[in-house]
Amino acid sequence: MAASETSNGTSLRHAFGNVLSFFILILIGVLAFSIRLFSVIKYESVIHEFDPYFNYRVTQFLTKNGIYDFWNWFDDRTWYPLGRVIGGTVYPGLTLTAGTLWWLLNSLNIPLSVETICVFTAPIFSAFTSWATYLLTREVKGAGAGLTAAALIAMVPSYISRSVAGSYDNEAVAIFALIFTFYLYIKTLNTGSLFYATLNAIAYFYMVCSWGGYTFIINLIPMHVLLCIVTGRYSSRLYIAYAPLVVLGTLLAALVPVVGFNAVMTSEHFASFLVFIIIHVVAFVYYIKGILSPKMFKVAVTLVLSIGLIVCIAVIAVLVALVASSPTKGWSGRSLSLLDPTYASKYIPIIASVSEHQPPTWPSYFMDINVLAFLVPAGIIACFSPLSDASSFVILYIVTSVYFSGVMVRLMLVLAPAACIMSGIALSEAFDVFTRSIKFQLPGLPGFSEVDAGDTSSESTVPQTEVPKTDKSGDTLKERPSRKNRKKEKEPVEKPSIKSQIEKRLLVLPFEGSVLAIFLLVLLGAFYVVHCVWAAAEAYSAPSIVLTSYSNDGLHVFDDFREAYAWLSHNTEVDDKVASWWDYGYQTTAMANRTVIVDNNTWNNTHIATVGTAMSSPEKAAWEIFNSLDVKYVLVVFGGLVGYPSDDINKFLWMVRIGGGVFPHIKEPDYLRDGQYRIDSQATPTMLNSLMYKLSYYRFVDTDGKGFDRVRRTEIGKKYFKLTHFEEVFTTHHWMVRIYKLKPPRNRIRGKTKKSKSKSSSSSSSTKRSSTRKNPWH
Repeated sequence: MAASETSNGTSLRHAFGNVLSFFILILIGVLAFSIRLFSVIKYESVIHEFDPYFNYRVTQFLTKNGIYDFWNWFDDRTWYPLGRVIGGTVYPGLTLTAGTLWWLLNSLNIPLSVETICVFTAPIFSAFTSWATYLLTREVKGAGAGLTAAALIAMVPSYISRSVAGSYDNEAVAIFALIFTFYLYIKTLNTGSLFYATLNAIAYFYMVCSWGGYTFIINLIPMHVLLCIVTGRYSSRLYIAYAPLVVLGTLLAALVPVVGFNAVMTSEHFASFLVFIIIHVVAFVYYIKGILSPKMFKVAVTLVLSIGLIVCIAVIAVLVALVASSPTKGWSGRSLSLLDPTYASKYIPIIASVSEHQPPTWPSYFMDINVLAFLVPAGIIACFSPLSDASSFVILYIVTSVYFSGVMVRLMLVLAPAACIMSGIALSEAFDVFTRSIKFQLPGLPGFSEVDAGDTSSESTVPQTEVPKTDKSGDTLKERPSRKNRKKEKEPVEKPSIKSQIEKRLLVLPFEGSVLAIFLLVLLGAFYVVHCVWAAAEAYSAPSIVLTSYSNDGLHVFDDFREAYAWLSHNTEVDDKVASWWDYGYQTTAMANRTVIVDNNTWNNTHIATVGTAMSSPEKAAWEIFNSLDVKYVLVVFGGLVGYPSDDINKFLWMVRIGGGVFPHIKEPDYLRDGQYRIDSQATPTMLNSLMYKLSYYRFVDTDGKGFDRVRRTEIGKKYFKLTHFEEVFTTHHWMVRIYKLKPPRNRIRGKTKKSKSKSSSSSSSTKRSSTRKNPWH
């Protein structure tokens, strides 16, 4: 009777705990969604940054024209005159997800615009990411750690920076796909279920569709499988978790047009195939071990290992041949930049020029993950007690993500979930120890009596465990009990075990110390919450297309970008071509609906180098380059008047480096004075005569009479000059965007050629001039 009452109370407690966990997860999802709405509340519902505008434009095309036209869409408004095949060069996961949401809501007569769906896609999926983190951490260390990790990732600033309302980029859905794929892998590893293995391959397929960072998954999981094999933790569950993922995942990944045969031809995927062969050799060895005698097993193992070694050597030889045939050894530029942090700066300056590809500073860790940086080591220690396949995976995850985040600041986004998982485990274990210490030292609480009861009833526990053994041995004809019945029989016996009670006694800490520790942990959590709310409201909520500044006379709003794009849209022809640095290509195409020469896709380094060369060249040479590309307008971003640091003058050296990498006559030392980049009176003549300098500082002296640049904090060197091949057509209110028009050829020819006395001499002189005319590309 007492046992049944105890079991009923336990089941009721578990049911109440599950319901409470469900409501806590709902609240965490609401928190994750609402904390990302500061950008909409404080500013407006608008797309942020640069890349999201391309994704928004593609989603508009998808919802308007359908999926088949999307796959076959050739965009002639980008990369003129080359164009771009959108369906074969874009990761479609984000676009298809937002398009599906738009279609579902409109089917339910909820008429939301495509822009609204795009703005709120990231906050919606941040809630899904929190729930996926709970599922993953629960598989590793239980529900308590899962709830803590879910609450932490709902607010972590690193993830908020890429998932605020309006941040319609690939990472908005990719982080959810990443965590959910890891969860299904661990779930399959714990259960050995083919159902979860199939779901894992499908989740990996969604990750491949969403983000190029899927290569992190297809390398991290093989590393973990190899670690388990080397440490003697191979099992059939490990085989089921890995083999279907490689086979189904690779086949599904090859269906994505932007990936295609890269899923089997590039070095990023070779590790998974090599481990796939190794795990089959190991599985075969374990199989024959079970069916052969020890003597025959030794002979068979020798034979299997010999054949397996030959196969591995052959596969490695093929892989080496494939890798050696590629100039980059089969790796992409970004992957090589991760393996060798100096590679991009040496060989691919276009990758090094991106700000999010730079290494992070130490303060950025405290800014993006805050106190989690101090909790991660405690979480790693907790994962070793006891060490399981799941806990070894998250340890490998945090180690690799720490390295990659140290190479590229963008990959702080991959570190954030791992840090939240480890911190959730650390906090859960710490609260468990401290609350148990308080519980065991308060006589009025049940924990104290349970310990005493366990001590006094230890003698009666031993016969209970021996009785079923004698009955079972005495009567072999009886039906064997089912797993459920055996589990029920074991439960009341295992609860009051002496060993567990002794371990709990050993973990009891002083009462005052436990109370103080819990108070400090709560204070630490409060500090984390305050920091996360501040980061969401102030640091990461402002859209980059609309800038704000506070001064003594109040708030100032700088809406120059949209002002410039609106002017282009209303005052230029539809087929006019606009040249600018590649940062602004997506926004120009999406907001001004004009054809651009280069954009943020950066797939053609030569084309970008051509624009960089034009910006670095004198006015006449730049005019010839732009005119050969049918460019009619040139757009530059200038922050010298208002103090906007991310302008084209600060990016100019990257234009020189990228242009010089293709056209050798552009040399970076020509733009430096004693190794320093200057725009003042000490600047070099090459710098002062470059097109970028002239377009940025034309008429700048008229603003204050001195030409003082607030970003560089100095007076410009060349203040008074005129443009001969370009004319200013529009400058925004705060001078942040300036648009120039190329003058037609007749306006630059001033009739200096002497009249020839005869047609023959005229024709010969014209032939001579045409033959000696300089090539604008060299």
